[in-house]
Amino acid sequence: MTPTGAQMLFFDDDSEFCDTDRPGFRRRVITGAGSQLCFWRIAGGATGSFMHNHPDHEQLGIILRGKLDFRIGDEDTDERTILGVGDVYRAEKGVWHGDSVFIGDDDYGECWILDVFSPPRDDLRAAD
Repeated sequence: MTPTGAQMLFFDDDSEFCDTDRPGFRRRVITGAGSQLCFWRIAGGATGSFMHNHPDHEQLGIILRGKLDFRIGDEDTDERTILGVGDVYRAEKGVWHGDSVFIGDDDYGECWILDVFSPPRDDLRAAD
């Protein structure tokens, strides 16, 4: 059976990315029944990331381009972690993360991150 319409999407289609209320942040969101993909394209040096958690959602993320320098763990942790291409982070329900520095790659000057949320976040459904 050949996938059609709703079963197959070209995820990295630049025209499908939407600007957000944070300068330098663009995203594409695809929501399924039990999980959600959020593909971020963030300009190197962009600001606007703050410490936060998702009490009802697990979040997994993989760095596809550039680097992510951020904090993850306790709300008041000062320890920073730097992740590069292919590195994965996991923020289980309620785990604090953020205060990020986005380091752009040499080709696009962007940090690309693919986040997976389970269950899907209602606040991201509008971006679908």
